[in-house]
Amino acid sequence: MIAAIDLDEGLAALAASGVALPHGAREKLGAYLALLAKWNSVYNLTAIRDPGQMITHHVLDALAVLPHLPSTAHERVLDVGSGGGVPGLPLAIARPDWSVVLLDSNHKKAAFLRQAAIEIPLANVETVTARVEDYAPATPFGIVISRAFSDLETFAQSSARHLAPGGRLYAMKGVFPDEEIAQLSPAVRMVGVSALAVPGLDAQRHLVMMEVVAAPGEVA
Repeated sequence: MIAAIDLDEGLAALAASGVALPHGAREKLGAYLALLAKWNSVYNLTAIRDPGQMITHHVLDALAVLPHLPSTAHERVLDVGSGGGVPGLPLAIARPDWSVVLLDSNHKKAAFLRQAAIEIPLANVETVTARVEDYAPATPFGIVISRAFSDLETFAQSSARHLAPGGRLYAMKGVFPDEEIAQLSPAVRMVGVSALAVPGLDAQRHLVMMEVVAAPGEVA
């Protein structure tokens, strides 16, 4: 079920729960939503076409993870399978001091991500067109995050190599993923699962946090 909520109402609800946004973030989030709707009509970036659902399912859903991510400045973030830019673009808007890499193997989606970073604009965003298994960044990441990319084990197997020492994997899920957690290999340790409250969205959302406990070669 979806409650009628506009962007300002949603951001106010998030602010009440401790999600503080920098000056100008509201305008940039609005610009992102406008671009997503425009491109989606041609390139089918997301199955969600209703502007109200884009607010709840994309922007507010992405921002709801912020209280569960590190609060340190200058984090390097990798969004695996970014697609229409979730959660990477809203996170880059909310944390302009972070460096965010949007990774997607689909050329049309990557073209949208590049154009969005130019038009919004977002100087802290880089887009890479590649499969996560083939990506070879010069510097690893403290945060590697994904939404609807794959099951947890596949995400861990393909993405663990990109973690910096002490970094964590974050997987955005709907219902509590009992079966996927049970299938995690011993090389990956589940740190915890947090229930997310997304304003205007009456559906389960969870954030799974994981660490690598074996050498990268044993995981990927």
